[in-house]
Amino acid sequence: MKIGKNGFFHLTYCSNIHPGETWVEVSNNIKKYVPVLKTHFAPNNPFGIGLRLSNQAANELLQGSELANFKNWLIENQCYVFTINGFPYGGFHHTRVKEEVYAPDWLTTARRDYCLNLVKILAELTPPHGESGFSTTPLSYKPWVETSDEKEIIFQTATLFLCQIVAEMVAIYHHTGKFLHIDIEAEPDCLIETVDEAVEFFKQWLIPVGAPYLATLLHISAARAEKYLYHHVQVCYDICHSSVEFEEPAYVFKRLAEAGIRIGKIQISAALKSKLNNNIGSRKIIAKHLAQFLDRTYLHQVVEHYTDGSLHHFTDLNLALKHLDMPQIDELRTHFHVPIFLDNYQTLQSTQHDVRNVLKLIQKNKATHHLEIETYTWEVLPSKLKLDIVSSIEREYEWVLQQFQPA
Repeated sequence: MKIGKNGFFHLTYCSNIHPGETWVEVSNNIKKYVPVLKTHFAPNNPFGIGLRLSNQAANELLQGSELANFKNWLIENQCYVFTINGFPYGGFHHTRVKEEVYAPDWLTTARRDYCLNLVKILAELTPPHGESGFSTTPLSYKPWVETSDEKEIIFQTATLFLCQIVAEMVAIYHHTGKFLHIDIEAEPDCLIETVDEAVEFFKQWLIPVGAPYLATLLHISAARAEKYLYHHVQVCYDICHSSVEFEEPAYVFKRLAEAGIRIGKIQISAALKSKLNNNIGSRKIIAKHLAQFLDRTYLHQVVEHYTDGSLHHFTDLNLALKHLDMPQIDELRTHFHVPIFLDNYQTLQSTQHDVRNVLKLIQKNKATHHLEIETYTWEVLPSKLKLDIVSSIEREYEWVLQQFQPA
């Protein structure tokens, strides 16, 4: 739905909240939950949907009349799709996800072909002269990459695949006026995990290597190809991921703007954090509370801030808990998407302050049109934090809308 001054922003929530890997399951979830939320928040106006489609669901949606039927349902129910979560390729609920969420990575044609299917879907669902995009992985997972040569091969391959996807988007734009973009989503411990690494990929690979290749594909000048790359390859700014890296929102916006890199989507999400003191008893209590957030499904990368200003990484929360008695740690942040409407969890806190800052800044800089609430961890939250899913989603929407109220 449109929010903000003159309806500048499109707000939705990501349907990865709901378990479902097949198109039938995704469709059933949309038909079950979206009309309820629309009645609450946009009874007389179009309501935006953030699709999460696995590779299986995307393939099934492209079969027969499924896509046409879905388009008709959207029209009949006054809904529209402006973003897709194309990050998880396979199972995302009721299974061990962990580092497999990055597979297949951008070294594989499977990842490229999955993205090309998402392009086909958006080309149909996007209204004439409209804009839509989909998020994707940060190329690969660093622990899988053993040498600098392997890293270069992934960057090279990803660049060529992205150009092939951009070529399809350019053709769609010229034939229909529909503007599509793919949004690379930085995440801790991945090949692109910070805003600086995103800029580095654009400047060292996507533009210098990609522009000549795209120019050859489209039979255009390298200068024009470069413009297409900056238009159709953007970034997904996941606030939780950025907060885990201790990035200040103002710096993220400034760094991307200076590099000429667009933000295709902001995922509104908060990380779990804890400020530590030198009291051993207090640290034990904090460790006990953090242990409630251990689960076997998702990867919860940790970044610790030391008193000397340095940052130290752990690939998962269980590993970081073994070192929590180290006195030099003064703050810990973990990649656990906690509800955005809460700021305190017993002795723990969230990075809600970063979410507030981002939503405040975008109302001034208008860095993107697309906003997507992305708290997908309801099933693995400690029991005290669980509510029914509709109430949980409604509270998230209401909190976001409050941030857009006049001061």
